[in-house]
Amino acid sequence: QVQLVESGGGLVQAGGSLRLSCESSESFTSFRAMGWYRQAPGEQRELVARITSDSQKTYADSVKGRFTISRDSAKRTVYLQMNSLKPEDTAVYYCNAEDLWYDYESWGQGTQVTVSS
Repeated sequence: QVQLVESGGGLVQAGGSLRLSCESSESFTSFRAMGWYRQAPGEQRELVARITSDSQKTYADSVKGRFTISRDSAKRTVYLQMNSLKPEDTAVYYCNAEDLWYDYESWGQGTQVTVSS
């Protein structure tokens, strides 16, 4: 069983920055990829950023140039640096891990990000 624990969410003014962290109970060698998703009330959960085991990164068009995903394998932690935040970034952000060998995904509990205007 994989446990993912997010932290770093909070309230920030538009134009500000936050850094989200997701610590995994297992080594990154267990995963084909890790990513961040977000979900606002009444909306579908959407991919924000994803990093594969070979360090390929993808971002949602709405966050390109503002958000950066990174990882520290020794700390078993993936980060999402969020700059130039906008009110439309307000959502619950979830950490995700994709198992390397099996059709299995793990999710964190989510952390709230609120951007005020």
